[in-house]
Amino acid sequence: MPKAVTKYVCQQCSFESTKWMGRCPDCGAWNTLVETVTQDRRSGAGARGSSLAHEEAVPLPEVKALAMARRATGSTELDRVLGGGLVPGSLVLLGGEPGIGKSSLLLDVAGHIAADGADVLYVSAEESPQQVKLRAERFGISAPQLYLLAATEIETVTDAIERMRPALVVVDSIQTVASQQVESAPGSISQVRECTLRLTRVARRTHTPVGIIGHVTKEGTVAGPRTLEHMVDAVLYLEGERFHTYRLLRGVKNRFGATNEVGVFEMRNEGMVDVANPSGIFLTEGRGQASGSAVVVSMEGTRPLLVETQALVTTSVFASPRVTVTGLDRNRLQMLLAVLTKRVGLALANQDVYVNIAGGFELSEPAVDLGVAVAVASNFLERRVAPETALLGEIGLGGELRAVTRTEARIREAAKLGFRRCIVPASGGATLPGGAYSTSGAQIEVAQAATLAGALEIALE
Repeated sequence: MPKAVTKYVCQQCSFESTKWMGRCPDCGAWNTLVETVTQDRRSGAGARGSSLAHEEAVPLPEVKALAMARRATGSTELDRVLGGGLVPGSLVLLGGEPGIGKSSLLLDVAGHIAADGADVLYVSAEESPQQVKLRAERFGISAPQLYLLAATEIETVTDAIERMRPALVVVDSIQTVASQQVESAPGSISQVRECTLRLTRVARRTHTPVGIIGHVTKEGTVAGPRTLEHMVDAVLYLEGERFHTYRLLRGVKNRFGATNEVGVFEMRNEGMVDVANPSGIFLTEGRGQASGSAVVVSMEGTRPLLVETQALVTTSVFASPRVTVTGLDRNRLQMLLAVLTKRVGLALANQDVYVNIAGGFELSEPAVDLGVAVAVASNFLERRVAPETALLGEIGLGGELRAVTRTEARIREAAKLGFRRCIVPASGGATLPGGAYSTSGAQIEVAQAATLAGALEIALE
């Protein structure tokens, strides 16, 4: 009989120790070593080695290609993030905060595939089948090919997959599924790794795509070891504000497609609904009526999005002015304020600066520097940004505008939404014609600027 072994495992980096310590010596995290009881499998090592002895290396030309196409999920936004649909035999990890819509999104996908006549297995380890049925009825899902399995043992789940050979398997969630071979509590580092490894094996063997729902920590990452993200084929995060109905699905890893793609959904009573025009939700109707509002063109993966940037500059009543920002890197904003003070001559040293990205969106690429700086200067000088003007460009410490990638795609998106002028860096506009620029039947003026000061003269009324 295998002998039980007790050890302490770090929940952040998987470091193992024979005794408890307050701080992990490997990653430096505090209070992350958790007592874990496992079985010593050295007695079964010979059996395992003999079972894999027949596996031999195969030359690449002799490997048979999988003649199975991607399966559409029924959601255009999800297919975009996945790279075109679900790949047979792949594992997709979906993370997000509680109540953000992870179960709703995968239940919608399961209902769509089941409505096409394919068998789908939905493993509910957190809810009862009756609770899942209530949500399915609210979403309008009633396909008989959708099977519910309320099980918490991974052995039961893998046996059901081997027997049914479904077109899709959804596991909700990986932290509540446990293996009988491991004597630690569900959700522990050893249980999560063991259950994910078993799902990987059965998915590869049966060519069944598996969607896994994972909880997140306070830092916003998937709970459990970082090795869990290396074991799956795609890692998706569902983001959004609690008081907003819109959700952003961001891909951070994808072995079968591009990373950093973004899908936009709206949380409704009937489920997660695709947003046909994502840029429209980040642009308010009253933009441009007051100073301090500018529209930037940000690239999220392969998709250009137009987002409104709002700034408010007031005289500080404290010795140290405040810089408050939402949806943008604070250090980046402070650098832009220094450039506006040194290179443009704006006296911002005694001003409180507040910057907000409308719609709860997070901007990270440097191409939005110009729009943020113009919004701050607009409110400080009390001069509005010219109507229907979009801005894009990176700002250097010398006040110069640097070129950005995919300029033409950004301009086409602005023209599609009715913008009449786009201000771009002169260094990156060599291939763009001056003056009017026609794209997809829409006319838009392309104004080029070499410096931030020059861009302000063009943008501000």
